Amino acid sequence: MADDLVALRRAILSVSDKNGLLALALGLSQRGVELVSTGGTRRALIEGGLSVADVSDLTGMAEMMDGRVKTLHPAIHGGLLARRGQATHEAAMVDHGIRPIDLAVIDLYPFEATLARGAAYDDIVENIDIGGPAMIRAAAKNHDHVVVLTDIEDYQALLVQMDAHHGRTSLVFRKEMAAKAFARTAHYDARIGEWMHAALGVTEPSRRVFGGPLIQKLRYGENPHQQAGFYRTGEVRAGVASAIQLHGKELSYNNLNDTDAAFECVAEFDAASTAAIVIVKHANPCGVAQGATLAEAYQRALACDPVSAFGGIIAANRPLDGAAASAMIKIFTEVIIAPGADEEARRIIATRKDLRLLITDALPDPAAAGTSFKSVAGGMLVQTRDHLSAQADGLKVVTRRAPTTSETIDLVFAARVAKHVKSNAIVYAKDGATVGIGAGQMSRVDSALSAVRKARDAVSAARDEALSTRGSVAASDAFFPFADGLDVLIQAGVTAVIQPGGSIRDKDVIAAADAAGLAMVFTGTRHFRH
Repeated sequence: MADDLVALRRAILSVSDKNGLLALALGLSQRGVELVSTGGTRRALIEGGLSVADVSDLTGMAEMMDGRVKTLHPAIHGGLLARRGQATHEAAMVDHGIRPIDLAVIDLYPFEATLARGAAYDDIVENIDIGGPAMIRAAAKNHDHVVVLTDIEDYQALLVQMDAHHGRTSLVFRKEMAAKAFARTAHYDARIGEWMHAALGVTEPSRRVFGGPLIQKLRYGENPHQQAGFYRTGEVRAGVASAIQLHGKELSYNNLNDTDAAFECVAEFDAASTAAIVIVKHANPCGVAQGATLAEAYQRALACDPVSAFGGIIAANRPLDGAAASAMIKIFTEVIIAPGADEEARRIIATRKDLRLLITDALPDPAAAGTSFKSVAGGMLVQTRDHLSAQADGLKVVTRRAPTTSETIDLVFAARVAKHVKSNAIVYAKDGATVGIGAGQMSRVDSALSAVRKARDAVSAARDEALSTRGSVAASDAFFPFADGLDVLIQAGVTAVIQPGGSIRDKDVIAAADAAGLAMVFTGTRHFRH
């Protein structure tokens, strides 16, 4: 049985990230720990005035093969893996001149950073660490006797442990560090596997691992009785995981989920050509609009469904300015996310203590490839991201009347919004703004009716007939299985419809559109969202 408290007498340090290294090494040295190191790590410590033995002094061999082989040696791994107090292990150490190593401070070659900067294939391969993971796993396996550190955040905790236990560490601490170490090497290897599969064009590998570092411990999940955490994956994509929170209270699980939905939707609209605002409630857009300015776009988006917008999430496709911020703080809002925010906007947002302001350096690319996944009982559903969006030049006119230029613009707008609405989805739009959104109903007819009701409520509240569905266009995320869904749109006063097509009753639906004088276009692409 392992001793609870184990003294640290000898440490090996080998890190790519030198932040915090010198302070840790100095602390260890002051506490009587002998230091052993490699290459650049050793040079950094010597330049810091510390006495550090070279790994080659232990192994009797110089680094070789451009540094690929330096720590893969019994003198290192025997020192990490030997069970203290076990006679055969102790005898082997004596016979082979191996001294115990009580602490391993190891990070890994920067594979992920090399991949993120778009390096060439051979350069990425050279940044796959071999010796580092081997030492980490050896030390972690022998946590009864050895401490392993793989996270800068734990450097100070080690020194606190040593001071609390007179130069020793507790078994609980060593187990905690070992668990983190195994998770780190698992994630590292998973990222390598993902990259190689992607390079080979393999979309459904025989094994898959998902994971990443913790960004934030959350107070709870969707409900207070659920525990939750927010983790970063290896994907390089602008969004909530890369955002900087400038103001407001801690984000919740639902805040993060809804903010992601809003930001992904607003990215559908090119910031260079139009300002756009998306307001989301419970992961569904409740108002989306374009405008000459963010303030104008916000007012138009809010008008679609001001009741649902209360307590919602706002996403902007341009950096937030003072005029937009002033408008947004007039009702209770949970989160605002934008590619940036000027000083006036930040000052205005700061007057609302609980309002979170998140900024990113960019918008997510809606056309970029990527992977999404969700858990099911005993498994994981994995798919490529829905990276297709409606384009004006990709529409197929199927009715006698073709849409006008203005109708086509609104049809594309409505279809891009519908892509982000829970299925069954029906979106009514007019002049670059939603006037009714029907989401998540069990039938397409119900979604169409729900959206009309919301539009009527908005007209009544604002006393503005411009918010009516009369004269609007409509988008459906999937085909109409029967003409009854289209009949609701006709009664609502739409002039044009965009849908994927593909139903065995398409002819009936087209005939109903022709009879009503509607223009209808097919995209050929369904956008279910569950």
